[in-house]
This record gives sequence, C-alpha cells and structure tokens, in this order.
Amino acid sequence: MSRSTLQDIADVLGCSKNTVSLALRGSSQIPPATQERVRKAAQRLGYQPNAVLSHLMAQLRASRTTRLQAKLALVNANRDAQAFLTHPTVPTYVAGCESRAASLGYSFDRFWLHDPTLNAARWLRILHARGIKGIVLVGLMDTPRLPEEFRPVWGQLPAVVTGVRTREPALSYCCVDHHDLTLTAVERALALGYRRPGLVLDEVIDHLVERRFTAGYLTGQRILLPLAQQVPIFSGPLGATEPAGFRTWLEKNRPDVIFTLYNNVMTWLKAAGQRVPDDVGVVQLEWRASRPEIAGMNQHNFVAGEAAIDMVVGQIHNNETGEQEFPRATLIGATWTDGASVQGRTRTAIPSRRIPKKPA
Repeated sequence: MSRSTLQDIADVLGCSKNTVSLALRGSSQIPPATQERVRKAAQRLGYQPNAVLSHLMAQLRASRTTRLQAKLALVNANRDAQAFLTHPTVPTYVAGCESRAASLGYSFDRFWLHDPTLNAARWLRILHARGIKGIVLVGLMDTPRLPEEFRPVWGQLPAVVTGVRTREPALSYCCVDHHDLTLTAVERALALGYRRPGLVLDEVIDHLVERRFTAGYLTGQRILLPLAQQVPIFSGPLGATEPAGFRTWLEKNRPDVIFTLYNNVMTWLKAAGQRVPDDVGVVQLEWRASRPEIAGMNQHNFVAGEAAIDMVVGQIHNNETGEQEFPRATLIGATWTDGASVQGRTRTAIPSRRIPKKPA
C-alpha cells in the first residue's frame, strides 16, 4: 500500500495542499477547527511525514528569519600590512572571498600574518574565543612557506591558501593555472601573427609558482615554434629601473612580442627606442582593469577568492584541518583580453596543441 501524501489529504478535504501543510505544523494562519479536521484526516489516511524532509524544511524556514552567521579568519599573508587595500591584485582576491562568504552565511575577522604581537598560542585562543571555524590566507607573494611557528594553527583548523601552493606546510590552495595561462598566451600571440614571443619574468615570482610560468612558455615554444624562432627567457631580479642585460637580450633575440607581469617593461622598451605595439607587442600575464590598454591574461582572482571559500567551507563540513595527507588544489582558467598593446597584426588560426601519436 502506498503512503498517503499531503495532496491526498487535500483532495479528501477539498482544500489546498498548502492549507494541509500549515495545519499539520500547527500554524496560527489556520483556524483550530480546521487543524483538527486535517489531523484526523491524516490519521485516517495513514499519512506519515518524511522526517528528513521535515527537518530540512524547518531549517530553511528558520533561515528566512534568522540567518546563520559563522565566522572565518581572512588572513593577510603579505609583508605589507595594508595589502588588502593597496596591493595591485590582492584586493580582488579579498572581494571574491567576501562575496562568496556572505552568500554562504559567513562573516570575517581579519588578521595580519606578520603581526609582531601574534603567536600561535595567542592566535588559537582568539580564534576559538570568537568561534572562528576556518582560515583563508591571501596575498602570499615572496615565499611558498608559511611561518613554522604557526603550524599548530593549521593543524587544528581548516585552512586554504589563495594565489600559490605552499610548502612546509602544504595546505590546500586555489589559484590560476599558471602553466596553462602562459601556454595560452603563446597560442594567442601566434594567432595574432607574432612569430618570436619572449618572456620577461622575475626569478622570485617564477620560483613562487614552482616555475609554472616558464614551463608553460617553454612548452608553447617547443610544440608550436621551430627552434630558430624560440627566444630564451629574460629573468632575474626585476624592479622599477631597467635591469642590466635587458637591452642586450632585446637586441640579440629580437622578440616581436613580450609576455611579462610588469608595466615597467613598456618604459624599458621606449627607452630602447622600441614602439609598442608597432615594433614590439606587450602582453600582461596578469591583466588588470586599471590598464585596459595592455592586452593580457585575466587570471580571474575574484573567482579564485570565491573558490577558496568553497574549499574551506568543505573542510569545515568534513571536520578536516588545514594540514592534510592529500592537499587539494583548485585551478582557475585564465582568459585572453585584447588591448592596444598588441594591435596591428594579422590574425591567423590559433595554433593547435599537437598531441604526439603513440608509436605503432
């Protein structure tokens, strides 16, 4: 015999399904006499509510009036205490984290990883006292390692890093796919008609992302360009002033487009008598809305921030901590954004990433 439903009761009594539902919950919207009629009909028909569904519906109704607010720690891992406000890219991660956290019912307390008054014991006391359930670290820019003194923190609470993969300890992380980003940049440049792409990159940044920038670039050269058109990487400590050897590299290798993370390259090219884009194109490997005239790869840091929240909330629900036997990674795909810094070339088909055939 099949189980009776709310609709069965409504049909017998000649009322709506919603009236039956409200009556069985004892809602003040339904007169007591009607509630009694519904309860007797339900008993007579053998109606039994689904306990799991009833519980979920009760939670949903409660959330409409009293929204659950749980707390997370949003940690500025940058050396600059004001990075959440002043750094060129960090605020976008923060905006993504805050947007996603708010939609899931979480609020943030903010901390600075390099606060001289903070140690593991004090930090854990604060986190527990405030009912903070998980940690998201944003802005790590100069090292893939977190301070050893804070290891007890990651060992007790869920924790996720944005932007880079950490070592010692290895936490779950969310960032752009640096390898695919650079490989895609090579493909798009070749599709625009460029034939000698070059890469100008700070050694520290490439080391921070485990050389995935250079790996993507070298892979693109190897599979898409003949040896004669492959340009060596210009790397080293890069700052505001033109680095030693840049002009020699430029004159010797004659790149017709340069991939870089630094706006300063535009100034160095001008000083070397090169016009952008007439003589040399420039592609930012981290496109910024503040410089829309420069073509580049949008890393979608806002999306990375959102994904980091999803990851740490997942750890919370699974009763996991930051240090795990198998840290997880979420990689965000970058997309090409056109700009005047690469205009003036004939577009061709985007080169194919050839997959070698297996030997017979």
